[in-house]
Amino acid sequence: MKKTAEDFAHIPGWGIDADPENEPTYPNRHRTGEEHDGYSWQRPEQQVLDEEILHSNERPNYSAVVGNSVPPTGLSGMIRRFAFRYSENEYRHWLPLLVADKVNVVEGIIDDLAHGTLPNIWAEKGYNAQWKYDRKGMIVKLAAATAVAAGVVYWLLPKNKRHSKTVAQGRYASGSKARVSL
Repeated sequence: MKKTAEDFAHIPGWGIDADPENEPTYPNRHRTGEEHDGYSWQRPEQQVLDEEILHSNERPNYSAVVGNSVPPTGLSGMIRRFAFRYSENEYRHWLPLLVADKVNVVEGIIDDLAHGTLPNIWAEKGYNAQWKYDRKGMIVKLAAATAVAAGVVYWLLPKNKRHSKTVAQGRYASGSKARVSL
């Protein structure tokens, strides 16, 4: 049985885009191909580049205005330079950029501590708002972080410290060194 428009007429907003005269993408649907001809406008004067700017290797030049308030520095800058050697459609471009962001956070905390400022990580990460509006989610997140941290600590412990000497393991009984046989 084939469904018709009348079968869905009871749904509010159904068929809102059925009228081609009221279609939101109408002007874009009839392209002329001029967008592929190159610059069709007077390009603004290039901003003076006095800091290192990373840009895609897929583009021949910089955009007219670039953000240069925080040039790439440190380990995160090295990771970013590595990432920009690759095309934007490769994981070797995007994954290092994600790692560089995390490394940059740690570098920022170290920089704050080096300048005598104790960062307020609780407030900077927005935990007050999360506690107010998503308490359950925050508890789950803190429990997961605690479990992961405990697992990492356990994994990093020397092997001989991981296992306690208990009767259940059959190693010692009642504090004496007698072997328990099960």
